[in-house]
Amino acid sequence: MSVTREVMELEAPGLLRRLTRIDWGWAVLVVGATLYTLIAFGARMDGYQIGTLIVSAAGGTWLGRFWKPFRTYAVIVALLSLFGLWRYGGELASADGDFFLKYLVSGQSAVMWMCALFFMSTAAYFAGLFARSDFTLRVGSALTWSAATFGLAGLFVRWRETYLTNPEWGYIPVSNLYEVFVLFCVITGLMYLYYEGRTRNRAMGGFAMLVVSAAVGFLLWYVFDRGAHEIRPLVPALQSWWMKIHVPTNFVGYGGFAIAAMLGVAQLLRNRAERVKPQGLLATRLPSSVVLDDLMYKLIAVGFAFFTIATVLGAMWAAEAWGGYWSWDPKETWALIVWLNYAAWLHMRFSKGWRGAPMAWWAVIGLFITTFAFLGVNMFLSGLHSYGEL
Repeated sequence: MSVTREVMELEAPGLLRRLTRIDWGWAVLVVGATLYTLIAFGARMDGYQIGTLIVSAAGGTWLGRFWKPFRTYAVIVALLSLFGLWRYGGELASADGDFFLKYLVSGQSAVMWMCALFFMSTAAYFAGLFARSDFTLRVGSALTWSAATFGLAGLFVRWRETYLTNPEWGYIPVSNLYEVFVLFCVITGLMYLYYEGRTRNRAMGGFAMLVVSAAVGFLLWYVFDRGAHEIRPLVPALQSWWMKIHVPTNFVGYGGFAIAAMLGVAQLLRNRAERVKPQGLLATRLPSSVVLDDLMYKLIAVGFAFFTIATVLGAMWAAEAWGGYWSWDPKETWALIVWLNYAAWLHMRFSKGWRGAPMAWWAVIGLFITTFAFLGVNMFLSGLHSYGEL
């Protein structure tokens, strides 16, 4: 079903009549959970937090209607997170002697499961591709779902852990390089799974998961070499509600750019295989160049939209924190370079009709630019964002 047809259906006056009992049940579940949260914790929440909760509930309801597998995913994440919170009770010391916290559902153990499962999913996808095994590809998909489940549940449990460590330190865990790398892995995995479902082709999974596995590799180094998983108080600049919306929005953009680059690699390899060995593995198993090109465009378009919103939110945060919307800080400058790069990519596609290998190469180079803006600036440059240094 085309995107245009889906949009027309959503706008049609008979939408309510087409909603199934499961659709209504999902909406009731989300609304019920939101009301319970407001009743139980509303007195401790400010207006921004309540607004964020309501917007998140609306977004979750829509996403569950638009992308059916998200419902099951969200329910499992919620149950796993609640199980972790229940095992903790009210003490962080509970983790010392609790089997489930130590090996399964604490913030750190869940993230370690995420790392292992993403590595295994990458291996399974490539094994399925080279062995021409649809079953192994399905295993890769299941492992990716599992990895994203443990990653998000780990972040939710870590949220509680920040308060158990010190009530004055408590914060949403999207605040340091360790936490945002976990978030990047989860968002990128989910974005890929969505487009995998749309195309009904799992053969490109290994390419998409390579960039996630690279992030996991960095994350493991960061944990074992730098102890980055340890919970510490936030610097004053990060103690802002802007952080809670700026960072996740930014990483939807990063996820889209990353997957687009890896699909660009797949397209370049497929194009070469078509010339050298038309009946070979890559030429016959990977999606067509037209499909890969279209997916690359959609991912960059979605990523660009979210990155634009995140940049605006970042400017508003900067005005509150530092008194100005823009200061040509290295991080801000490189964010502008990333934005201009993908704006030019989209412009050349729309105005000049560019397709194929040039755009694939551009997407790959764009990932290096984005990686430097996200990570390289923290490593090699200084400025107002120096709290993000390695």
